[in-house]
Amino acid sequence: MEDKLEVKGVNLNDTFDFDKFFEYYGTTGFQATHLHKAVEILRRVKHQREQPFERSEVAITGYEPKNNCTLFLGYTSNMVSSGNRELIRYLVQHRHVDVLVTTAGGIEEDLIKCLAPTLVGSFRQNDAQLRKDRLNRIGNLVIPSANYELFEDWITPIFRKMLEDQKSGFIWTPSKMIKLFGEEIKNESSICYWAAKNDIPIFSPAITDGSIGDMIYFFSITSPGLMLDICSDLTMINNLAKFSKQTGMLILGGGLIKHHICNANLMRNGADFSVFINTAVEYDGSDAGAEPSEAVSWGKIKCNAESVKVFCDATIAFPLIVAVVYGNRYRS
Repeated sequence: MEDKLEVKGVNLNDTFDFDKFFEYYGTTGFQATHLHKAVEILRRVKHQREQPFERSEVAITGYEPKNNCTLFLGYTSNMVSSGNRELIRYLVQHRHVDVLVTTAGGIEEDLIKCLAPTLVGSFRQNDAQLRKDRLNRIGNLVIPSANYELFEDWITPIFRKMLEDQKSGFIWTPSKMIKLFGEEIKNESSICYWAAKNDIPIFSPAITDGSIGDMIYFFSITSPGLMLDICSDLTMINNLAKFSKQTGMLILGGGLIKHHICNANLMRNGADFSVFINTAVEYDGSDAGAEPSEAVSWGKIKCNAESVKVFCDATIAFPLIVAVVYGNRYRS
């Protein structure tokens, strides 16, 4: 027991210092200690990425790693509905991540916020009345239906351009379409804008499962034929993992985005660093609830990897992580 740390919480009698305050998380216990471990892991990822980099001769053209540790960031749509959008945008803007994976909502919510705001509401509202008022609830957030009408007006001309390019022989993939969205939105508050500008791919294997899918359907009524090649995107994300020197996974939420990143890392016999943040439990056998150790059994995380799962609402945990690891005072 000599190597064990004493449980000790924050001492507010001392002059407040944010860094010292957060260090107490490591000895507080429970999920605070897991959150502290997540920060330690991501600090190591950041350190690896900042080391001198020698380009690999193994990688095939188009899949060369850009640094010593490719960081995959996955997030569900509610992360973009919430204020975590600004933190994800910050990481993309400053090239702290290399690959993004999200759901359709993670794309459209980002773009819609450039057109009209999402509002803070309450978890306990009269939902039947909200329906009459054309307001859509996401937990304690509210999006007016008018926002989606603005989105349709914005995205439909882009679909027309895509269909014309397709007729000329261009093959669209979800990631190419999302990059086009980022180029067209012309708004620096957008995740997609900075991903396009910094050449950071965004993968969304279920891109039709959301408002974007609705818009594609509406567009197809008068202009059928638009196609998206998901197989090429699958090859791309798997090769990005396969040819990386090391990989890290930072995943907010579960389900499709979590598995898509983990499965890509299976192609290299597992990730080297992994941080999961969600509130799902493992007892129902769900992928969302699975601990990092379960991914080890599949070869999606290396046996000797540094990994942790933080059981916490990501709107609480993620801002702290980004502030401590990637905040301005840590940037050169």
